[in-house]
Amino acid sequence: MKFLNDLNEEQRKAVEYNSGPHMVVAGAGSGKTRVLTYKIAYLIEKGMEPESILALTFTNKAAREMKERIKAMIGKKAEKLWMGTFHSIFARILRAESKHINYRPNFSIYDREDSVSLVSNVMQDLNINLENLTPNGVQHKISFLKNQMILPEDYEKEMSSSAADRKFHEVYKEYQNRLFMNNAMDFDDLLLKPIELFTNNPKVLSKYKKMFKYILVDEYQDTNKAQYELIKILSPSRDKICVVGDDAQSIYSWRGAEIKNMLNFKKDFKDAKIFRLEQNYRSTKMILAAADSVIKNNAEQIAKTLWTENNDGEQLTIIRASDEKDEALQIAKRIKKEVTNRKLSLNDIAILYRLNSQSRALEDALRREKIPYKIIGGVEFYRRKEVKDVLAYLRVLSNQDDEESLLRIMNFPQRGIGNTSISKMIAFARRLNISLFTTMARVFEVIEVKERIQKNVKQFKLMLDKYIELKDKLSISELTSALVDELGILKMYKEENTPESMARYDNIQELLRAIQEYNQENPKGTLDEFLAEVSLVAGIDQYDEKANAVTLMTVHSAKGLEFPVVFITGLEEDIFPLSPRFDSDSKIEEERRLFYVALTRAQQKVFLTYARSRYRFGEVAYQSRSRFIEELDEATYVEVNGPGSRRAGRKKKEVIDEYYQESYDDFDQERRSLRVGSKVSHAIFGVGKILAITGSGDTQKVTIAFENHGTKNLLTKFANLKLI
Repeated sequence: MKFLNDLNEEQRKAVEYNSGPHMVVAGAGSGKTRVLTYKIAYLIEKGMEPESILALTFTNKAAREMKERIKAMIGKKAEKLWMGTFHSIFARILRAESKHINYRPNFSIYDREDSVSLVSNVMQDLNINLENLTPNGVQHKISFLKNQMILPEDYEKEMSSSAADRKFHEVYKEYQNRLFMNNAMDFDDLLLKPIELFTNNPKVLSKYKKMFKYILVDEYQDTNKAQYELIKILSPSRDKICVVGDDAQSIYSWRGAEIKNMLNFKKDFKDAKIFRLEQNYRSTKMILAAADSVIKNNAEQIAKTLWTENNDGEQLTIIRASDEKDEALQIAKRIKKEVTNRKLSLNDIAILYRLNSQSRALEDALRREKIPYKIIGGVEFYRRKEVKDVLAYLRVLSNQDDEESLLRIMNFPQRGIGNTSISKMIAFARRLNISLFTTMARVFEVIEVKERIQKNVKQFKLMLDKYIELKDKLSISELTSALVDELGILKMYKEENTPESMARYDNIQELLRAIQEYNQENPKGTLDEFLAEVSLVAGIDQYDEKANAVTLMTVHSAKGLEFPVVFITGLEEDIFPLSPRFDSDSKIEEERRLFYVALTRAQQKVFLTYARSRYRFGEVAYQSRSRFIEELDEATYVEVNGPGSRRAGRKKKEVIDEYYQESYDDFDQERRSLRVGSKVSHAIFGVGKILAITGSGDTQKVTIAFENHGTKNLLTKFANLKLI
């Protein structure tokens, strides 16, 4: 196999080993993806059937790229591989075996927004209104418990007797019940339900254990308890298993990932062999030395030493700024220099931050300097309101028990079915233990609902019935186009003719194009299959690395990516690391691993920035610089004081006054030319169009229709608007 000549000695050993369970400890930039893809190609070339290999990844993007590489090496037979994310693979298995867990194969998959909506409806129905129990908080806690495989009955045994705990348990229990009644699963169920399936159905388990003769797992350090259990359950004879990961890049404990899964691999799998990939192909010697000097402060890790044959490279540059505006401006200026001096494209540069809120000042500076940028982790396409509205219609056509989707579209577009009438229909459905969709057919029995509204409900139901009947006769593209046309959504948005409505119009057109492309690529694809695929799309899966723009993202989002030049921002205590008040060593160790991930995204150059003061939580806070800067080997960096550092040390009031005065001064030059119809940009709300201007001077207000945030009334003095 000639392709093995592309590997270094340790990579080749890991690829060729097939005598028992083994773990590949792959340092940053050491060729982890290459080892996985080559190993799969090697196994197939040695005679293993592609369909007997289960390869589990953490992003669709990674699965797609690996499959393409394998196809390039061994041809079309690679298409038969069971390769994908944990969620997509096990959703596929659950659809095939749904009857064994009393589900139907067309079950809906709820994203976080759907889950929060369901929690909110449950709390409303149960009349639960406690200050410390918000729908968002309850959903987050439910998700965390599920990642720990703690279901309502388990939680009941461990919970305290406090009112909050009792109420939370009540919500959690009813939430799970509603999911089942809606023939729906949330993301966490896609891991829990397979465990239930395999545990309670030995024949089904036997079927898949016989099917999968080899299991490979990417990013093993990020597996949570449920994923770990699934791997153990399915492992054929517990010896044909290969996991790949880097304990130094374990950064997801907040969503249930357990680093001990990697640290304890040799205990869990008898006679397991460890391969260490320590040669880095990505970064300079200087960057690796800096990363190593920080990560060595962690006690909980697998010993390894990264090395590289790359050049020495430049020292890291540490930049001190007076505040977040100064920090952002200095970064923007540096980007221009880097592009010129290194002959780079803008897409060669990434700005990383610990918190999403840090992006505001950065975006403002980049716009001011006319530097194109893209944000990873913003509102994803399939999560946008107008897109979710159309998808909700399709989900109801697929699964009539999906109450959350039905509630979303019941009065959209407006058809005279108000919330009061819907509440009465829901109460009727609960009393008779029937679905809301079934209730629509019996709405004339709900005497509390007015006759006029009953007719509206009947017409809505007849329309849905028509498309339910058509869904197996038309292609998904034809079905959706006809539905959207009959609903008149595009016409409605076009007639509104505001920037926001036209953006929604464009997004629905883009959805129709995406469905058409799906049809072309999957001529036999069903509506259920399309909805399953869409529901599992993550933000990083839509990352366009070819777009010529600077990339802004959190460090968590950057994992798995690489850039010639990387800016790591906000290196201050209480930001990065996120909090100095850690209740355990493991928390600060994870923050340190996160910093290590940030450093090792860079190929040529790293800039580290911190501010002496930062506007946070409604006031100016004075910051101390991150301990991670202090942990760096002094030989690996050089410090520069930015031009704004002279401002450090002033009184808090002076900083606050200047923060607002600068915003006022920047805009004062332009605001005289403001008029109704002007197109403007706002740091938080984005692009919008001025609908009205009232008052003058310091009390002047503008009414603006923003493309993605609706209509806002803003005080001109503080709005910091930019004319476009």
